[in-house]
Amino acid sequence: MHNSSYRSGFAAIIGRPNVGKSTLMNRLIGMKIAITSNKPQTTRNKIKTVYTSDEGQIVFLDTPGIHIAKNKLSEYMVKAATSTLKDADVVLWLVEASTFIGRGDKDIAKQLESINVPVVLVINKADTVSKNDMFAIIDSYKDLINFNDIVPVSALKGDNCDELIKVIMSYLPYGEPFYDEDTVTDQPERAIVAEIIREKALKCLDDEIPHGIAVIIDRMKYGKEICNIDATIICERDSHKGIIIGKQGNMLKKIGSAARYEIERLIDTHTNLKLFVTVKKNWRDSDMLLKNYGYVENKE
Repeated sequence: MHNSSYRSGFAAIIGRPNVGKSTLMNRLIGMKIAITSNKPQTTRNKIKTVYTSDEGQIVFLDTPGIHIAKNKLSEYMVKAATSTLKDADVVLWLVEASTFIGRGDKDIAKQLESINVPVVLVINKADTVSKNDMFAIIDSYKDLINFNDIVPVSALKGDNCDELIKVIMSYLPYGEPFYDEDTVTDQPERAIVAEIIREKALKCLDDEIPHGIAVIIDRMKYGKEICNIDATIICERDSHKGIIIGKQGNMLKKIGSAARYEIERLIDTHTNLKLFVTVKKNWRDSDMLLKNYGYVENKE
């Protein structure tokens, strides 16, 4: 039994695309679960990750960046982000260390005003500005909405992340943990492997392709000393397929070896990874294909 001062609850991380939400979550739980990329809209599903200590348990909900929806995939992403807010005990709104408040952030502020959940403003990349600049940044944000707390951090370097954990804990209800202490995520292993491959593809490829790719794991089979994985990268155009494969298959090899290295660290066993590429035109606007690739939640 945990003691009566044990807290457990849900913390949603929101923010515009590309402010470092996944980097922060990976940093706080001390393990890489969410993929990170310098391209926006990398996170497509709500990812639950779990931080457990003697004081309590925080279940982090990482949401897709809130942005203006352009197709069915991005409509789904925006819905996923806003529904998460209602499930949380505390919302962490992550912004960059700058006094400029753009339209995207003003839209988020509007959404946060309408929910009845404590909001902590987390100012990321605090290591890149001086103390005086930080005061100016806090000043420019503090009148947007009534924040319960403001915490500057560096997700990349880990500065002040311990303080952030303490602040989050203070808003969680007392109670038993939701997950056992070994749980780090509710994402099945296959989903994480697919995300690792997608991350490596995003890092290796040019800007015009990435949003149009999905990855599905066709087979993941553990043998005695090796895990055999077959995966398919799905893209929207024939021209993209050529770029993903590359001259003499070089690009696909590059993606494969980068992904294999990280998958082996995740599952702790040698991996034989085979990648295939297939074209499904306009899959981001097809409900059926989105469902097949794990993006659209089944209606209860």
